[in-house]
Amino acid sequence: MAASRLRVAIVGAGWAGLAAAVEAVRAGHAVTVFEAARTLGGRARTLDVTLPDGRSVDLDNGQHILIGAYHHTLSLMQTVGVAPAQVLSGLPLSLRDPQGQGLALPAWPSPLDAIWGIATARGWRWADRLTFVRTCLAWRAHGFQCPAHVSVAALCDGLPQRVRTDVIEPLCVSALNTPSQQASGQVFLRVLRDALFGAGWGAWGASWLLLPRAALGRLLPDAAAAWLAAQGATVRTGHRVALLARTASGWQVDADRFDAVVLACPSWDAIRLLQDNVIEAPTWLAHAQALRHEAIATVYATSARTLPAPMLALREGPGAPAQFVFDRGQLDGPPGLLAFVASACQGERQELERQVLAQAHALGWHDVAPLRTVVEKRATFACTPGLVRPGIAIAEGLWACGDWVEGPYPATLEGAVMSGQRAATTLSAARRTAD
Repeated sequence: MAASRLRVAIVGAGWAGLAAAVEAVRAGHAVTVFEAARTLGGRARTLDVTLPDGRSVDLDNGQHILIGAYHHTLSLMQTVGVAPAQVLSGLPLSLRDPQGQGLALPAWPSPLDAIWGIATARGWRWADRLTFVRTCLAWRAHGFQCPAHVSVAALCDGLPQRVRTDVIEPLCVSALNTPSQQASGQVFLRVLRDALFGAGWGAWGASWLLLPRAALGRLLPDAAAAWLAAQGATVRTGHRVALLARTASGWQVDADRFDAVVLACPSWDAIRLLQDNVIEAPTWLAHAQALRHEAIATVYATSARTLPAPMLALREGPGAPAQFVFDRGQLDGPPGLLAFVASACQGERQELERQVLAQAHALGWHDVAPLRTVVEKRATFACTPGLVRPGIAIAEGLWACGDWVEGPYPATLEGAVMSGQRAATTLSAARRTAD
């Protein structure tokens, strides 16, 4: 084995772990991936649901959205043989509600699309539009930076209530999965910078919504597994790692020995492995243990109606937890299948389902009936002001990656992919330095 070729174990085959595995293989390393579940994809997984007419349909455990600014994710999909345009529907950003009120951007280059969308937002006064444009330009002039302790609510305190209701609140809860009063203003500004003023992908603008037209497994995990196998990597599903131990020459993962290990599992599983195996990393563990988590609920329902767009914004409030509804019949699902999404939600599944149905009925959608409700209790970490996330490096030869590890983005698929790629690149660089 060449001096620079490492035997690398990657624990976890979510999007971060798969990104790390692909990057490590491309760097010439011998890679083994361990995944506790029988399927790949981590928390982004697929469910088999029976429709009222008896047909079976594959649904994701939640409605996931990519945007045109997700360069690392879209490039990774291409690397493993997936054409993004074939599995994603690209739509200019629209936050219109069922009554047609709110913000919608045209298919124009950035930032002209954002400026025109703001200028023509329905239901806004001219004072609302001008204040928001001036605020966005001021954020841009300051490099989209603010003090670490500032929340999104404090950052946007001077904006009109209509702007906060129609744009700030839905963008904040969808991107950071944290209420604006508790969400990091700095991370929010970084997302706005890349989405509203960044470069897009191909014909898609940076802020365009990329909605899956296929199950998430087809977007990356299945193709990544096939690509890794073709390159000689090993993927072991149904294998929950129990032993992680330092050896004289590297690391032991259960019965196998490796030069380096990447923990690409959820934060609580990484904590388990370190604590159960008495690996000294007090600072890293303290940061990982300090993470709080937020839930996301997705209520799949049936209806005879077709929505005016594949995605509509909803008015969140007491007893009305959903912020968005998706018409899956306009994407990859059968006609009449709706997905209501409630981010940063609280409560039990039955109560959330009841509240979402009441929210739909209040809109006059009286035929909406529940099909399946999925609540991910620990869907993301709470992206709060001044949060110190665990770093990529844990110990010599031991790394971590995931959407919860230190990085520029909140808990998103792009953040997970970037983290995995950075972990693989860093361990390669560390080996070159050692050699």
